[in-house]
Amino acid sequence: MLRAMIAALVLMALGPAMAIAGEQAVATQAPITVTDITGREVTVNAPVKRMLLGEGRQLYLIASLEPEDPLARVVAWRNDLIAADPATYAQYLEAFPKLAKLPAFPGQENGLIEIESTIVQRPDVVLLNLEAMRANEDAKYIEKLAELKIPVLYIDFRHYPLKNTEPTIRLLGKIMGRAARAEEIVEFRHQAMARVTDVIARTKLERPRVFIERIGGYADDCCLSFGAENFGKYVELAGGHNIGSDILPTTFGQLNPEQVIAANPEHVVVTSADWEAYVPGGHWIPLGPGADPKVTRQKLDWFTSRGAYTDIAAQKTRNFHGIWHQFYNSPYEFFAVQQLAKWFHPDLFADLDPDATFAEYNRRFLPIAYRPGYAVSLADGTD
Repeated sequence: MLRAMIAALVLMALGPAMAIAGEQAVATQAPITVTDITGREVTVNAPVKRMLLGEGRQLYLIASLEPEDPLARVVAWRNDLIAADPATYAQYLEAFPKLAKLPAFPGQENGLIEIESTIVQRPDVVLLNLEAMRANEDAKYIEKLAELKIPVLYIDFRHYPLKNTEPTIRLLGKIMGRAARAEEIVEFRHQAMARVTDVIARTKLERPRVFIERIGGYADDCCLSFGAENFGKYVELAGGHNIGSDILPTTFGQLNPEQVIAANPEHVVVTSADWEAYVPGGHWIPLGPGADPKVTRQKLDWFTSRGAYTDIAAQKTRNFHGIWHQFYNSPYEFFAVQQLAKWFHPDLFADLDPDATFAEYNRRFLPIAYRPGYAVSLADGTD
């Protein structure tokens, strides 16, 4: 019954276009076997021409690998980038107006893909984030798509970014026929990270206590944070000590205000973004490309009054910082590590310029111009 329904959907949606596209694909593609982030061996026809993005923010990497036309190989995507990162979406829409017509489907980070929409688009490959694995396995979507010879690859920027981002870059580079460019991106990242980690490794320093407030302003609850991974790991690489690593056993979790006060952090880092689409008029900080520093500073100042930060060291020194939340889910975390290092050890990293580093990445790898606005601090003396 399922196969019959699927076949009917495909035939009705595609008609004669299927045969034409299929002939074009056969002329240039060949099957290759790759290993995804979970260790699954998957055969795909490469270079892939029709990718379905299980998360819109996967465009960050797709555009890095194919800047001339990031949409050339994308047949559909989840619509999260539009709401979660409107400023970046606007940049890509300006550069590639056809983005507005790209088929989009709703969904959640850890939820199911829409199998009917996937089938109709007839992708060469479906890219899913690691956190969606459990839901899709329970629904046996992978097996259902396999019956139609639609392969699925899992990638990861979020749960173990320092471990999985570069394998993800290489994986997509391989299936897109952009392996050499993937290695250039990996090397850029190595050099950008080393500008912090090499200095930390050869310097005897005191690591300040740091609390990261995750998705600040998205909800009223306090205090969502990170354990020893993701931003928690970025803090450690930047020469700080993430207090969430002492308490949370997983990548994401929540501390209560009493735990934060007891830990007495010397720095508070708020990850936030423009979430008007989700929380109209909320306390979120509209960080991202082109953000107005006066607005972001004003919005950051509100966080100093939270009960969880009463009389902590950071409140007394005004060491409150805001940083673009999407660094937790992109191949750009080198900026976060550099910026955190400057906040924690300003004298040691006086000559480091994270904006210049990110601008250079944009110039070399992305089709959009760099616009600062990804970070803000109350400790810089700006009035």
